[in-house]
Amino acid sequence: MGTTNISGMQSAAWGLMRISIGWMLLWGFLDKMFGLGFTTAAEKSWLDGVSPTTGFLKGAATGPFADIFHKLAGQAWVDWLFMLGLLLIGLSLIFGVGMKIATGAGCLLFALMFLAVMPPKHNPLIDEHIVYILAMIVMQQNKAGRQWGLGSWWSQTGLVKRHPILE
Repeated sequence: MGTTNISGMQSAAWGLMRISIGWMLLWGFLDKMFGLGFTTAAEKSWLDGVSPTTGFLKGAATGPFADIFHKLAGQAWVDWLFMLGLLLIGLSLIFGVGMKIATGAGCLLFALMFLAVMPPKHNPLIDEHIVYILAMIVMQQNKAGRQWGLGSWWSQTGLVKRHPILE
């Protein structure tokens, strides 16, 4: 159920939401990779050999799945998947291309993060991870990559026409 006739304000809202969430993810990648001093100190960057997943998975993971997430903390394959996810989902959302895969992967990333902190600290049912999942679903359903992005052009390429999952 995609929107076919949206107003300029709706288009701006979809574009801004998509770009904002994309930038949030891309910034997370950049800060963890280079230790830009926001949530990751310079001496704790991934480039300096510090795991980008250990702090969250060891320190923040609580609830019924905590043991699983604690065991995943700091494993190289988890670090690589997490960092590639932040980078590729972030770039895809910013540019509005590959939205089907990006929003699906984003939903998975945020669902895993939600499970790691379940139950949420400040609300018994909903936290920002659930809101981001809902935003991903709504962005995909409304073809948000086409608003203020390259999605319209991307969807017309031969590659995407042959493989619609890449839209």
